[in-house]
Amino acid sequence: MLAVAVAAPLATGVAYAARSQGNAPDTTAATVAIGTATVTQGTLTERIQIGGVLGYLGSYTIDHQGAPGVLTAGPDSGDTIGRGAVLYRVADIPVRLLLGSVPAYRDFRYGMSDGPDVRQLERNLVAMGFDPYRRITVDRHFSANTAAAVRRWEASWGRSASQRTGRLTQGEVVFLPTPLRVTQLQIRVGGTVGPGTTVLSGTSTDRAVTAQLDTAQRGTVHVGDGVEVGLPDADPIPGRVTGVGEVATAPPADSGNGPQQPANPDTATVPLSIAVRLPRGSALDQAPVTVDIVTGTRRNVLLVPIAALLARPGGGYQVRLAGGSAVPVEPGSFDESTGQVEIVRGLTAGQTVEVPAS
Repeated sequence: MLAVAVAAPLATGVAYAARSQGNAPDTTAATVAIGTATVTQGTLTERIQIGGVLGYLGSYTIDHQGAPGVLTAGPDSGDTIGRGAVLYRVADIPVRLLLGSVPAYRDFRYGMSDGPDVRQLERNLVAMGFDPYRRITVDRHFSANTAAAVRRWEASWGRSASQRTGRLTQGEVVFLPTPLRVTQLQIRVGGTVGPGTTVLSGTSTDRAVTAQLDTAQRGTVHVGDGVEVGLPDADPIPGRVTGVGEVATAPPADSGNGPQQPANPDTATVPLSIAVRLPRGSALDQAPVTVDIVTGTRRNVLLVPIAALLARPGGGYQVRLAGGSAVPVEPGSFDESTGQVEIVRGLTAGQTVEVPAS
């Protein structure tokens, strides 16, 4: 993308040059309006621009791990399900969501062996307010205090005291790293589900932009980098890079009607994830966006407008000094967003150069 950003500004300079050659016989050159700009010393920001799609971060599927039965209730697409809430019901038995990265793989009960899944459960019980006396030690051990917190959670479901067991069977809870935004109910209500049946698919509730980054630019972008995201019909918003892919892919080469050709490595890209926070009330989803990524900053460099660059006979570039002759210059980095180019040699600060009048 950087090559594109550089080529487009140079095209502007070349077009201006064609109208600005003093020896050209075409008299229309004299009608071009000319302005001036001062050579300044300052900071130039290097950046790349790529296209992306605004959506939601992550992709999750929910497989049923409880007893087989009929799906009696499920969410609608677009519903958001948070910690402790019901995901779906099988034979009217609810399956609830808890937050954590370790999947539920066994029953929870007093006397079970220690494990990371117990720590996750206890962390959730505390977060939901079911340890009001702060007696739980959040660790790998299912204690009597853990069982008491489970019974308080059961009471919040409406279970009577005689129905509260202090236990959770496998399939009663599902652990996901984040609250779930439902994209699709995979089984119709009334259909039969069994262990391993995929019931739901969804994403996180966090808004994100996904984009494809040229592999040649991968080393210039890092997790944590700030970016600017251009939205359709709205002001740009800030974003932050949350993931840079490791595996590159390339589209297959166009072979027309002939045999398929191998992919061109020059077109290889890696996926880029960017976290954003949309303005309140925005419902954009799967919308095309642009992403401007700052890849470097050059300080105390000479700057002129990109439009001041002229094609030099024989190759290279020049600028025309105000009221004077053309001077060969060596351009450095470009910043298309501000319309400036670094001049490595050929000019000094304070000189005035010609530019097309705006």
